[in-house]
Amino acid sequence: PEAGLRLARWSYNSHCRGGARYTGGVEPVAQEVWLGLARRGHNEWGGACDTSPDPPLSAPTGRRAAVAAVLGLALAAGALLRAAAPCPVPCVCHNLSESLSTLCARRGLLAVPLDVDRRTVELRLADNFIRAVGPPDFANMSGLVDLTLARNGLETLRPLAFGDLESLRALHLDGNRLAEIGPAALRGLLNLQHLSVNNNQLVAVAPTAFTDFQLSLEDLDLSYNNLREAPWAGIRGMANLHTLQLEHNLIGTVEPGVFSELARLARLDLTSNRLATLAPEPALAVPPASLALSFGGNPLRCNCELLWLRRLGRDAGELETCAAPPAVAGRYFWAVPEEDFVCEPPLVARHTRHLRVLEGQRAALRCRALGDPEPVVHWVAPGERMVANSSRAVAYPNGTLELAAATLGDAGAYTCIAVNAAGEATARVELRVLPLPHGDGGGAAVGLPGPSDMAAKATGNATGEEEEEPGQAVEVAEVTAHSALVQWEANKMAPAAWVYQLQYNCTDDEVLVYRILPGSSRHFLLKHLVPGAAYDLCVLAVAPDTATALASTHRLGCTHFATGEAAAPCNALRAHVLGGTLTVAVGGVLVATLLIFAVAVTVRARGCAGAQSPKLADVHSQTNGAPLAPPPAAAHGSRAHTRRAKGRPGAKGTRGAAGGCAPARRSCSLDMGACSGYAKRLGALWARRSQSMHGMLVGGAGEAALRLAGAEELEESVV
Repeated sequence: PEAGLRLARWSYNSHCRGGARYTGGVEPVAQEVWLGLARRGHNEWGGACDTSPDPPLSAPTGRRAAVAAVLGLALAAGALLRAAAPCPVPCVCHNLSESLSTLCARRGLLAVPLDVDRRTVELRLADNFIRAVGPPDFANMSGLVDLTLARNGLETLRPLAFGDLESLRALHLDGNRLAEIGPAALRGLLNLQHLSVNNNQLVAVAPTAFTDFQLSLEDLDLSYNNLREAPWAGIRGMANLHTLQLEHNLIGTVEPGVFSELARLARLDLTSNRLATLAPEPALAVPPASLALSFGGNPLRCNCELLWLRRLGRDAGELETCAAPPAVAGRYFWAVPEEDFVCEPPLVARHTRHLRVLEGQRAALRCRALGDPEPVVHWVAPGERMVANSSRAVAYPNGTLELAAATLGDAGAYTCIAVNAAGEATARVELRVLPLPHGDGGGAAVGLPGPSDMAAKATGNATGEEEEEPGQAVEVAEVTAHSALVQWEANKMAPAAWVYQLQYNCTDDEVLVYRILPGSSRHFLLKHLVPGAAYDLCVLAVAPDTATALASTHRLGCTHFATGEAAAPCNALRAHVLGGTLTVAVGGVLVATLLIFAVAVTVRARGCAGAQSPKLADVHSQTNGAPLAPPPAAAHGSRAHTRRAKGRPGAKGTRGAAGGCAPARRSCSLDMGACSGYAKRLGALWARRSQSMHGMLVGGAGEAALRLAGAEELEESVV
């Protein structure tokens, strides 16, 4: 019993630092242990630690001694088992002191190991492949002080993922793929001091993401992201913040006064953003030794708005550069003299002087101002009232004031005020609203202006329109891809309308278009419509009220129609033109070929006719059968006749037998069919002569002579 009591007391005292002794009783401790409520910390066990020498132990007797002995052995065994808790297989664990470190970097992990010792003080999970973390991954790790999840490709932080890490001091999330941080992603980090979320893909950070550690955070790194706007609402209240790194983002503005509560800020890095100017900040106007300020790589506009920053007297060797105005563009910020930081007062370069619109139409008042920095334009309505944006009036940043539907109360003189850091400029715009005509009820309104467009932001009917049941339906005819003809009839509720108003809009668009027509109109052609789109159209009549003689609006009817599709472009036109050209070309070639062939046939026919003419020299008269005397012109051709005669039987002595009785020869008349044999022979002879150019020339000359002789013989024979 005495040994058990001593062992139990030793196990309790092991929780007291510096070898102090636990002074609590045994029985209360035993009760808490058996109920499972034992926690870390000596004061939670119903006792206190002291450093006085151990009093002499009296050997307890009975039941108390037995309980103490059993309890001491149980606690000793539990301490040994907890000390021997297994380390995750791919990790390395160090337990050289009271703090336990679990090192799991570069182990190819896809998730946080489930068997990590919950007593771990430092957990390193860098350079793995963990894509998401949630509450179960770090449950009951209330003693964790340092957590590293860098370079994991982490994409998602689920709500309350770090909810149990109330003791965490440093969280490293750099080098991941986080695109946003939600409002509950970092909830539960009550004592966080160092947060690194640099080198991610952040585009948005919830304003309440830093609420739980806003007062304890000392270092915040959001550099190398895609932030267009920093979480200024969360940064504003970080009273203990020492270092703020926002470099290499897309931040274009810094909220005025955001650093006013950061009394301990020692380093601010705004390098490589899109800042053109910085509003005066008293928290930044401190000596360089107190604040390291970097804002290089921004398109700074070095004018009078940055004169306060130039007067801080930083080191001229820093690389901040001016981008505008042109006089100082490209020069180092700290090297530009203070007198060059000047502004140009605003100048109203162009504005509307007089504007007349019909009641209910859209009125656009324009005022364009120039200056450095760019002026801000304000509008003052008649009666010295500042114009604020509303459902009917909108002031645009470019200086345009738009009234969606002008009323008679909007008429008057408007003042355009352009303001910048160097001064202000004003311009006067006169607006006149023409009232709707009040006719006598018997005819159409006279002298109305033509149709005009009125764009509004609402798709409903005009203000003051009465929701009445439509009368005769409005018809839409002759619908094409770009136009439609609208037709309507007078309604019994508005028999003598002053004007008609057409309201229509495309179902894919919220812009409502108005057309105001004379009261005598019964149809209108809508033009410039969108092809293949559906339209909603209503026709309203503005007519005098029978009771009050004031203008009232009645709806004649509404309809729905769709425009046709636009005609497809003629893609085959080029092919048609090319085909026609080819047809004409081929036809021309064929016709030319036929003409050449016809000419060739004609020439050949004439040549054949000339070749057959010499045989007429042998024609004898049918009266006496005597041969005709050769003509004198044919004397030079006797040698040719002699050669032809040698080739025939009985031709011997032909040349010398002119005066004697010649042998009987075949007589030929004018019937050319009887001379076909001679023609064939002459054709063969002509073909043989044509084999050489010399033969052709000689044959041509001879045939010319024969042709003349043959012609004379033919004439004589005919006679």
